[in-house]
Amino acid sequence: MSKGLAQIMKQAQMMQQKMAKLQEDAAQKTAEATVGGGMVTAVVNGKNQLLSLTIKKEAVDPEDVEMLQDLVVAAVNEALTKVQGELSEQMGKITGGLSIPGLF
Repeated sequence: MSKGLAQIMKQAQMMQQKMAKLQEDAAQKTAEATVGGGMVTAVVNGKNQLLSLTIKKEAVDPEDVEMLQDLVVAAVNEALTKVQGELSEQMGKITGGLSIPGLF
């Protein structure tokens, strides 16, 4: 094996190890989003799991359940967008901007 090819293989292996570590760490990464003037707060992790959901009692209106549903969806989606953005940024540092489909 040529010296250049061996170096490329070594770099690929190091990148693979860093990506595996990032995927392991994703469960530890969290993001929080608050919507509706603080009425609903969602916390998610990098594994796309909802860790907590806080709803202030003022947000609960039996006459307007749809608004509360919309606030919950908005908070969760915003938190997921934040955590995925952070993971994508870290992945970009590892891969040098090379896009690898299906990772994050």
